[in-house]
Order: sequence, then C-alpha cells, then structure tokens
Amino acid sequence: MASCARIAGSFVAVVLAVTGMTVIDVRPASAAYPNPGRVTGDVTVHDPAIVRRPGGGYLLAHTGNGISLKTSSDRTAFRAAGAAFPGGASWTTTYTAGSRNLWAPDLTYRNGRYWMYYSASTFGSNRSAIFLATSTTGGSGTWTHAGLVVESRTTDNFNAIDPNLVVDAAGRWWLSFGSFWSGIKLVALNPSTGLRSDGTIVSVAGRNGGAIEAPFIARRGSYYYLWVSFDRCCQGASSTYRVMVGRSTSVTGPYVDRNGVAMTAGGGTQVLAGHGSIHGPGHQAVLADTDGDVLVYHYYADNGTSLLGINRIAYDSAGWPYVY
Repeated sequence: MASCARIAGSFVAVVLAVTGMTVIDVRPASAAYPNPGRVTGDVTVHDPAIVRRPGGGYLLAHTGNGISLKTSSDRTAFRAAGAAFPGGASWTTTYTAGSRNLWAPDLTYRNGRYWMYYSASTFGSNRSAIFLATSTTGGSGTWTHAGLVVESRTTDNFNAIDPNLVVDAAGRWWLSFGSFWSGIKLVALNPSTGLRSDGTIVSVAGRNGGAIEAPFIARRGSYYYLWVSFDRCCQGASSTYRVMVGRSTSVTGPYVDRNGVAMTAGGGTQVLAGHGSIHGPGHQAVLADTDGDVLVYHYYADNGTSLLGINRIAYDSAGWPYVY
C-alpha cells in the first residue's frame, strides 16, 4: 500500500508499507501523480463514462459512432459491446454536419433504467445539442431516444456539450454541461422525464472564455464536488488536459477551490495532470463504487492513442480529493 503527499519544495514523500516495515522514499514532484491503474482488453476510449450494473459488472460508454459501449465484470478487463445506436441517430445530424460520431456520454442507473445524456456537435462550434436516451438493459441497439434536453446556437455564449446528471440531496435532478465560451452551466431537470424543467441557466465555472469543459458533479458528505478539465484536449500526445476540482455545499454553487478562489473566476485545484508517458488526462467521471470512489478518464499515449485511465480517489483531512 502507498500514500503520497506533497511537501515543501519540489519533492513528495511516499510512505510504503512493506512486510511490516515502513520505508520512506523521497522522489521528485513530477512523480506525484500516479500512473493509471491496470486495465486490459479493449481500452481505446475517449470521453468515458461508467456505471455499475445492478446485477454486478460495469457498463462504459464513450465518444464514437452511435456512442460506443464496453462492458467489464471487474473494472479491469474491458470488451467492446457495440454501439448504443448501431443504426445511427438521425435526430442528431443537424448538429453533427451529417456525421454519426456522437460525443461525451454520461451514464446513470436509476429507477430501473439506464439514463444516457450525450452530445452532438462539430469540433470548435457551439451549434450543439444534448440529447437523452434510456434503456432497461444498456445493450447495443436497446436505447430509446427520449428527446432534446438543451441546445446552443452560434449566437449563444455557451456550448451545449459534455453533459452530466447529478441528483442533489433533496432528490432534485440537474444537468451540468459546457465547454469554452462562458464556461460550465447547470440546468434543472424534470426527474419524471429527465428533460429540462425550465429555462433557467446557472453559471458554475468559467475561465473568461478559456479552456474549461467536461464537468462532473459528485456529491459526497455535505459537499458537491465539481470536477472539470482545463486546457486542451484532442491533440494526441501534445494534449494539455488536466483534471481540476472545486466544491460547494450547494449544487448550484458557489464552487471554490482549496484556496477559496471561485470557479467562476478561473479557480480550480489540480488533481491530475500529464506526467511521463501519460499525456493530457481528462474528461473525467467519478464512480461511487462499492470499494470507494474511482476516477475514470482518458489520456494519450506517446503514439497519440487515447486510452482508458482509472485511479482510486481518497480524501485528505480537509475533505479534498486526490488520486492514487
């Protein structure tokens, strides 16, 4: 077992429990971030989302033609499981310029169904839309189109991609989303339909038009943690994506980082960044699993392949998360 903590200067202390002895290993701060945990099989993914199945095992969805699906029995070995929409999703092509490639799904299992929010857009455009589909099994071809949730036009100051569903402590449903432009937004949903309940849009994070996207709000204890990705995705090994977090006692904010800086003013505490042969980790999701919280994300290998990353999450004495 290992634990890591930053210390003064450019070093970290790593305490290893080895056969009953404690060994202190001091290494450069560049080693502070762990490599992804071991995964096998079909692990080429981009923008992954994951949910634990009610009967055991896992369903993973990620960006791809018709939304790509994978399954795993143990969160380690993954295999391809087709596409949510193997015959295409004609209702999305207005936003994708005819492409079948759909982005950044979000998965939840509630009330006996899988709920999947996903994005339709083209690179660099905010003529975008988020749709909802549901399925009782999660299998390829079983997903039913449930409707348009939110869209953005070129005249809007936000971008309707990268959705994430969060249910607050009172049982209310919310959808966070956003990329670049004026930042991360939050809208209320009708829990009966999963669709938008009113026209109010709440701003929860932003970098004054800079690179921020992929929100994921996870409730733990008295806090809502807003995870986001800063900087550039989709540049292969040159990607600069990094995983940031802030928190609030209210799902609608204000969210602040460890130093008290508001996330609407560019704040965010860094949890994971590129190191060694791990380039641009980001588009994270948090899985509250039976053995604790898990961070699921993609990163790029040296050859530019986008791969699945999984790490465990722990929380320090002040309640701030770190990965190991």
